[in-house]
Amino acid sequence: MSLALTTAAACAQGGRTEAPPTQIESFNQKFEDATRRMDNAAIMDLWVEDGITLLPSTKPVIGKAAIAAMMNAVTAQIKGAHMDKFELRCSAIEVSGDMATEWCNEHQIIIMPDGKPPFDGRGKMLLVLRRGADGKWRLLREMWNQGEAD
Repeated sequence: MSLALTTAAACAQGGRTEAPPTQIESFNQKFEDATRRMDNAAIMDLWVEDGITLLPSTKPVIGKAAIAAMMNAVTAQIKGAHMDKFELRCSAIEVSGDMATEWCNEHQIIIMPDGKPPFDGRGKMLLVLRRGADGKWRLLREMWNQGEAD
C-alpha cells in the first residue's frame, strides 16, 4: 500500500493526520531514549499488556509483567552500570491498519561497576507494533539476535 493510501486509511480510522511511518519513527525515538537512560519504567510504557519478547537462547517472555520482571532482574544484576552509548537504526517500516513491522540494528556500550570490562553488544531486532485505541504505537512482539559491526 502506498504512503498516500496508508495515510488516507489512517485518517478514515479516526481522523489521525500524522503519517504512520512518522508515528513509528516517533515510537523509535522514545524507545531509543528510554533505553539510553536504562529507564525500565519508560520502556515498559512502550509495551502492550500481552506483549512477547523473544531473546536468544531463552524461552519466550510472555506478558508485560513478565517482561518488566525480566528487565528489572537484569538491571539488578548490573547495579551501578550506566549506558555509555546506544544507537538504534530501524528500516523497512511497514504499516497495515493498526499493525506495523520494522527491523532494527542496535549497538550499546554499558559501563560496568567495580572496574569490570564494559559490555559492548550489537543486535538485530524484528519489532511488531500495535496502535492502541488511544492512537499510540506500542510493542506487541520483539525478537532479538546477535548483530555484527557494520
